[in-house]
Amino acid sequence: MSLLSILLLLGTGAFAGILGGLFGIGGGVVIVPVLYAVFGAMGVAEAVQIKLAVGTSLATIIVTSARSLSAHAKTGQVEMALLRRWAPFIAAGAAGGAALARIVPAEALTLIFALGVLLIALQKAFLGQPSAREASLPPLIVQYALAAATGLASALMGIGGGVFGVLILTSFGRSVHRAVATAAGFGLAIAVPGAIGFVLAGQGAPVPPGAYGYVHLVGFASLAVATAVTAPLGARLAHSLSAALLTRLFAIYLLITGLLLIRDVVAG
Repeated sequence: MSLLSILLLLGTGAFAGILGGLFGIGGGVVIVPVLYAVFGAMGVAEAVQIKLAVGTSLATIIVTSARSLSAHAKTGQVEMALLRRWAPFIAAGAAGGAALARIVPAEALTLIFALGVLLIALQKAFLGQPSAREASLPPLIVQYALAAATGLASALMGIGGGVFGVLILTSFGRSVHRAVATAAGFGLAIAVPGAIGFVLAGQGAPVPPGAYGYVHLVGFASLAVATAVTAPLGARLAHSLSAALLTRLFAIYLLITGLLLIRDVVAG
């Protein structure tokens, strides 16, 4: 990996860390497209490219989510009881998503990520952050199903689960700030089993030097250093500023990213 690629990943990690703290996301929606492009420029086989990007992103999210959750916890907004109740089912879903990555074709995985990103972008562009309303959580069986689905979809996309978590929690009466703070913890439950699963799934695959399974160690280290520094800053911003404009700008980025990835799939 060239010095220019490492500098690009450091900048991406810094941006992803801020977004991770600000929106309660793991930063994967920023990290995966950049890794995809970097690995493509390195000449990584197309069949490995997206899986290596997703696996490396999940490993990075371990650091981002831990730092973000720690910063949010200091505000007293993290709903720890819910997080402890959902975490095992989120983790089980993430493990299932990582296992599926071994058999899902690279083109399908790219398309899943691109379509997921587009749906998230449209939600943010036209609806913004959903406003909280009076509502109770659904029955436990439904909660567990939602948690598992969040883990599964997030692991396949290489994201931390905060995007889905914020949408779900605000739909059931949590304030945006409380939802963001709690959803920051979803990333740990997703990223740990997800990253381990991608390491195992990539054993024997034609990965480039510096990769262990579908996790690129140099890429992970570059991103992790930057996200660890900036995630607490994003968390502080989340509790002091309106995120409306940033949400709209982030939506534009996601729309462009999703459309470019779909173009690559169609062109391929």
